[in-house]
Amino acid sequence: MTQDTTRLNLSAGLASVLVAGLLVGLKLWALGATGALSVAASLADSAMDLMVSLGAMAALIYAAKPADEDHAFGHTSAEDLAALGQALFILISAGVITWAAIARLYQPHSGTLAQEDTGMAVMAVSVGLTLALVLWQSRVARRTGSKVVAADRLHYLGDLLPNIGAIASLWASSRFGLVSIDSIVALGAAGMLALGAIRIGKDAFDALMDRRADPQIIAGIGAIAHDWPGVYGFHDLKTRTAGSRVFVNIHIELDGAQTLREAHDIGAGLRRAILKAYPQADVIVHKDVYHTRTKV
Repeated sequence: MTQDTTRLNLSAGLASVLVAGLLVGLKLWALGATGALSVAASLADSAMDLMVSLGAMAALIYAAKPADEDHAFGHTSAEDLAALGQALFILISAGVITWAAIARLYQPHSGTLAQEDTGMAVMAVSVGLTLALVLWQSRVARRTGSKVVAADRLHYLGDLLPNIGAIASLWASSRFGLVSIDSIVALGAAGMLALGAIRIGKDAFDALMDRRADPQIIAGIGAIAHDWPGVYGFHDLKTRTAGSRVFVNIHIELDGAQTLREAHDIGAGLRRAILKAYPQADVIVHKDVYHTRTKV
């Protein structure tokens, strides 16, 4: 990875942390001013964003440590452990918001909104900051091909709906006195939070349980090996995921009459080709003697 690529990826990560922190501060103030549950839902989402951004950076820094005697395959599972903690936090936040929204719906006069215009202004600023961050992340992802930045971009795109929903609920309360819309928007935002938490938690759990890589990745690696010069066949293609890494083991079948250097060059070339196609991979190529049969 070049210094320019590293700098761009770090700039996107730092921008994510700064924007999330600023949004948490703004929405805390807006929540105190308006008392709107939709703002509370958006605040919880931004707080989750901040935790995800900080946790991801810490986990990625730790995961980048080289393998050692106690961790022969590296430290990338730290990403998955952090994701499980984040998923639990998101579920708890969604549960609290859901409980408060339902309670307000059954007692519509127990809560009133105030300073809706102030709240709408804050949420509009939130939408603008989020859009600016998404545009920068899109540029970085295109230039560096970083899967982490691309995934973070999709996450912030999903944040736009709760923010816009909060603006709509505050506007309805201000213009028509429809306070209940705030609770309905909060319920929808809480549902989105819960679904996101379940998805994040499932992906992290699968990785910790050594689930195989995406079938498309496995098929792509198989296609590269099948067509690689000097490889007569392959077998025991095994994969597992850990954080953002994909560990690959593959046995290739080579001509037993060739020299060790020739066999090494074929295996090394195949490994480089797989890494070029899948930079997140960690590849081990085993070399076996080919026995006459139909090429797989």
